[in-house]
Amino acid sequence: MKMSPEDLSSFLAELREWVSIETPTASPEKVDALGRLIISRAREAGLAAEVHGGNRDIHGAPLGDHMVLYDPERMSNEKGILLLGHIDTVHPSGTLAGGLPWRQDGDRLYGPGIADMKAGVLLAFRVLAGFSRKSPLPIRMLIVSDEEIGSPSSRRLIEEEAARAKYVLVTEPGRPGNGIVSGRKGVGRYFLSCHGRPAHSGRAHAEGRSAIRELAHQILALEAMTDESRGITVNVGLIEGGTGANVVAEHASAVVDLRVPDEATGTEMNGRILGLKAADPDVELTVEGAINRPGYVKDRGIAALVEKAERISRADGQEIFDLSTGGGSDGNFSAAMGVPTLDALGVVGHGAHTLQEHIEISSIPVRWNLLTELVMQG
Repeated sequence: MKMSPEDLSSFLAELREWVSIETPTASPEKVDALGRLIISRAREAGLAAEVHGGNRDIHGAPLGDHMVLYDPERMSNEKGILLLGHIDTVHPSGTLAGGLPWRQDGDRLYGPGIADMKAGVLLAFRVLAGFSRKSPLPIRMLIVSDEEIGSPSSRRLIEEEAARAKYVLVTEPGRPGNGIVSGRKGVGRYFLSCHGRPAHSGRAHAEGRSAIRELAHQILALEAMTDESRGITVNVGLIEGGTGANVVAEHASAVVDLRVPDEATGTEMNGRILGLKAADPDVELTVEGAINRPGYVKDRGIAALVEKAERISRADGQEIFDLSTGGGSDGNFSAAMGVPTLDALGVVGHGAHTLQEHIEISSIPVRWNLLTELVMQG
């Protein structure tokens, strides 16, 4: 089951083809272009493909299709293995031609979405195509198009597929040093909107009620909710407001990211954020949002998967370690259902969501062996 030099060369050539198709979440036509390529390759390999289209985000904007791939000769009611990943990325179109071109620097290979998570999806796809008829358990693969915005349209499908699985293997990027993930924080996303009273900032300043001033109060209140000792972080990551320097701002808004260690803390923080009140009674404050990913806590089932991964790695002459992280993934959903879930099984990478995003080429054969053995040991 070792990856041959020819297999590695073929993998890198196909990965470049995937990375050359930029797939920002908000460009469903681009996401679907890569999806069509994957489906074509799946059918060439004798796999069936279910396409789930018509997806939309929480604001009604269209999203790309989701795909379920499987071997039609291995269809069964037996609980099997779910390989889980996404092909949408955070990088806007044009990144490949601009700040993050495909390039190799020693063992590092750069490109938009290469680590998060096209290399991992390709790895899982090749394992499915190569071992679906050899594995003791049936294998299904789910590829979604909206993970980077919290999986609003794919969550139901993820949970449906996870309910069919004995365990779930998520090929998000492996951590430097050959790390995998056995726990993740829960994630919340919130939208604040302030509506004040506009006025000329010179001759009628006193008549105005500044939405920006109100938002500033709310930003300070939100950031003060961060409690590192409890594993809670609240980050105001986007703000907008005003129409001109000489106008008391009528509108201002912000987008807030929340990370929590467990469900109970998520419930607490969700209530605190949704319960915010305007500091100025003449400004209307609206707060919307919710926990969109439950906490993912290492339990006995996950610990057993970690032990299996450790045994496989030692037999391959490798050391592996597991960790919990603040970043969320679609593995949060399956783990919260009680389905043993192991995450960050993809190619080792770093710099996700930045112009330094890359993978370590030398980790590809190592991760190939780990994933194939996890599948073949059932």
